[in-house]
Amino acid sequence: MKQLWTKTCGVGLLVAMASCESSAPQAKEESPSKEVHLTNVRQLTFGGDNAEAYWAFAGDALIYQTTQPQAGIPCDQIWKMPLDADGTADGTAAPTRVSSGQGRTTCPYFLPGDSVVVYATTEGADLACPEVPERGPEGRYVWPIYDSYDLVLQNLNSGEVTTIASSPAYDAEATVSPKGDRMVFTSTRHGDLDLYTCALDGSDVKQVTHELGYDGGAFFSPDGEQLIWRASRPQTQEEVDKYTSLLSQGMVEPTSMELFVANADGSNARQITHLGGANWAPFFHPDGQRVLFSSNHKTGRFPFNIFMVNLDGSGLEQVTFDEAFDSFPMFSPDGTQLAFSSNRNNGRTRNTNLFVADWVD
Repeated sequence: MKQLWTKTCGVGLLVAMASCESSAPQAKEESPSKEVHLTNVRQLTFGGDNAEAYWAFAGDALIYQTTQPQAGIPCDQIWKMPLDADGTADGTAAPTRVSSGQGRTTCPYFLPGDSVVVYATTEGADLACPEVPERGPEGRYVWPIYDSYDLVLQNLNSGEVTTIASSPAYDAEATVSPKGDRMVFTSTRHGDLDLYTCALDGSDVKQVTHELGYDGGAFFSPDGEQLIWRASRPQTQEEVDKYTSLLSQGMVEPTSMELFVANADGSNARQITHLGGANWAPFFHPDGQRVLFSSNHKTGRFPFNIFMVNLDGSGLEQVTFDEAFDSFPMFSPDGTQLAFSSNRNNGRTRNTNLFVADWVD
């Protein structure tokens, strides 16, 4: 397999990078034979930090973000990777950069027809990469919430870029319904990190969540009728004060999150995991009745592995058994393949790479 010269989305990737720190405790390596749902695992990238790979509607490409300072990509930029029919990198077509290379970009997603992608960028505010906080005020790990992120559409054929959400607030984490009619994104436009849906041109914006806490990383169900997302829910006054103080400084702690599901309009919202730790990066199984997600609930720190659970919270099952980090599980449109990001095979470096496997139920 040839090496791909790629380098990586948003807040989620920072967990992947942190998972490789030498100070992080390492779990005992599990046998790959336990990964009974995955066969024919193929590695697509070889170096750098590559994450949040989302499938084209036709299933013949991935759009993702990558960063690799040693290759001149100091912070996340958007790349497209053509795929062969078997889900391996197309040997005749190298990955190409989609974003301009300016600012920081995150969370790309194809629109129907695969000629246009949506992603968030800070380029409108500053051409340089925004500063990444090393730690929060108490020395704890945090994700940056850049209020300079705007949502844009980019035509892959012409290169034309159209801004569809621009405000003095964080607008990012957009994904598109399989029905091809709406997208969901996270914004601080009303003071908190909430979910919103809109038409594909950015019009008809509707707020979906209203409770205090970080609501983000949302995806539609296969029929487009439901949403699954990660959320924090500060309860005590101390937790509320801490959350609101960090958010006012453009930061959030991602260490305590559970999964929530609701109808696409926000009705019938309910929590489906009560595991503790960080439960995030959820994505619906093709049957619409189960969800794959990344979690560190077994240790509260590392490793992160992919799990599967029913929508009522029952039937929790571990899918991957990596010793460091597996996340961003994404089913191909036909449900036969799973793309994910992982620290496996990285020689204990900071590299996070993209993988595709055949799915076995």
